[in-house]
Amino acid sequence: MKLTYFLWIFFISIFSNAQNSFEIQNEKKVVIPFKLINNLIFIPININGADLTFLLDTGVAETSIFSLENQELKLANLEKIRFSGLGGNASIDGFRSDNNIARISKDYVNYTLTLFIIVNQDFNISSHVGIPVNGIIGYHFFKNHPIIIDYSSKKITIYTDQEVFKKKVKKFDELPISIEKSKPYVFAEVEMTNEKKKSKLLIDLGNSDPIWLFPTLIKNFVYNRPNIDDFLGRGFNGDIYGKRSRIHNFYLGNFKFEKPLTAMPDEYSIQHVNLVEDRKGSVGGDILRRFTVAFDYPNQKLYLRKNRTFNDPFHFNMSGLDFQQDGMEWTKDLVNLPTKNKDNASSGLEVLNNSMQYNFVLKPIFSIAGVRKDSPADKAGLKKDDKLISINGKKTSDMTMGKIIEMMRSGEGKTINMLIQRKNQEMTLSFSLEDPIPYQEQE
Repeated sequence: MKLTYFLWIFFISIFSNAQNSFEIQNEKKVVIPFKLINNLIFIPININGADLTFLLDTGVAETSIFSLENQELKLANLEKIRFSGLGGNASIDGFRSDNNIARISKDYVNYTLTLFIIVNQDFNISSHVGIPVNGIIGYHFFKNHPIIIDYSSKKITIYTDQEVFKKKVKKFDELPISIEKSKPYVFAEVEMTNEKKKSKLLIDLGNSDPIWLFPTLIKNFVYNRPNIDDFLGRGFNGDIYGKRSRIHNFYLGNFKFEKPLTAMPDEYSIQHVNLVEDRKGSVGGDILRRFTVAFDYPNQKLYLRKNRTFNDPFHFNMSGLDFQQDGMEWTKDLVNLPTKNKDNASSGLEVLNNSMQYNFVLKPIFSIAGVRKDSPADKAGLKKDDKLISINGKKTSDMTMGKIIEMMRSGEGKTINMLIQRKNQEMTLSFSLEDPIPYQEQE
């Protein structure tokens, strides 16, 4: 699954009230735990008393909601507006709501939060992430305070004291950034084959890929071989298509990455995007998660320090499958009990021979959301909407979306046996993982 998708490059051409700011209360710093799924960061935010989950994305200017997952949220002063961004169409409808109260942890608070509500349910990413996701937050989370994101411990620390922050990043590499239209940009060097080209890139936490490049904005751009046509994600205005390949090297400050995966949206997908001057693409989560990353928006600085994942290879989903979670269902697991245990009517458990019982639990249901043409899974006969039952003998109901994706990236040549259900019929289909875009030296 490619989660760059959807929002990763999510643009809103609206400026919000200058009072729309998060501030730290009663503390010198705030620590926020987060979930990391497919290189994307998800944080808890309480808005007007409702506990919600948001994607943290430096690639967006405003805070938006696109799903409530059966939660109730009170909003006032709704004003109809239109959004524009990646995808083929010009814009979609939505609403704006001012003066909401948002709390992240107990001490990072915004009493005048402006929210943008996206009513198009096609934009809901929850099924592709595997957890309920209600919205996306960007610039206003970062704009007032220096912030350190520790991908290893899955914690974000926000500082009020600039001197304390500077001590924390003393051993980091420092890079200048520019904040333009409320988003951070950095200059990096892209080496398609053997020539480095200085390139202005959006720093995009909401993009799960390593790198995106815009071929139509790069003079004399030539696609590396091999490359594949692929679905890259979904923006405000529809599906995003383009090519995927690898480039020779990518340089970010003093750091070098060999043969990173690169996505390249087609001209149609970016035609309605209001790009800043000289932008050539984005650097995304599969690069950034290899560091402890510090943002200092007020002083326009980025700080990087390698973590233990820095040298991880850039693995592609070699199955050719996209997955989605279709909700939850009750299942019963047989568990062992000590023979002295007796049936307890209040427990909701069914006891068998005083030694075994069924424990009823909610577990996820996964299915295939799409199959890339000519991929190993396509050749094996897998189809869109096939329900997953097990992979290599392990029940998918005991897995997470992240675990399934990890298996599809686990190693070229690995055999995958999928037990699926199609129209009430179960069948096992097998294929071997195959990288469709290995880097080849260009002649």
